[in-house]
Amino acid sequence: MTQPIRVDIVSDVVCPWCIVGYLQLQAACTAAKIPCEVYWHPFELNTQMPAEGQDLREHLSEKYGVTKEQSDKTRTMLAELGASLGFTFTYADNMMMHNTFLAHQMIHAAALQGEGHKTKLALFKAHFTDNRPVGSLDELVAIAQEIGLDQDQIRQDLENGTHAQAVREEQAFWIEQGISGVPAMVFDQKFLVTGAQGVENYTNILQQVQAKRAA
Repeated sequence: MTQPIRVDIVSDVVCPWCIVGYLQLQAACTAAKIPCEVYWHPFELNTQMPAEGQDLREHLSEKYGVTKEQSDKTRTMLAELGASLGFTFTYADNMMMHNTFLAHQMIHAAALQGEGHKTKLALFKAHFTDNRPVGSLDELVAIAQEIGLDQDQIRQDLENGTHAQAVREEQAFWIEQGISGVPAMVFDQKFLVTGAQGVENYTNILQQVQAKRAA
């Protein structure tokens, strides 16, 4: 059997293109019949986001100058793209942008138990499909329980900041590698690809990486 290609994905759980890129990669793995092992790494799109979060439209307007018309167009496009990949984007007028530092700590804690991937995907769904406040400690603990994690341990870890330093150090590492936007994927710990590239492009990338291994 082909040795799986390692794919390190630097991303944030409130980044729509991160879940889109991941699902496109998965579809490419299936199409190319090339197995991949995904490792998630933390990145915060909004390190200064307050704990209570901010209205998403207001946030996009302040940060990027996005108008309501532009926002609506992007939301429709993402909803259609997500549906084609088996993922539901549920955009509402009251949708919020959240601080994700606690969420990244939860993913880190789960990863130590071999549950990081499941947790990451659960948080994508919580934010984009279910409109849940992924910046809330209580909400994160509830999600932890729902996906079979030890909710008491997760609450204790988040309240005590048990994994805060480790997450900060990992974030700093990737920034030092030149990562300034997400998703950023590193294939076989050698080849960096940024942005959601589409199934066809990811298929080509996987085939090229496999060919370089054989050369």
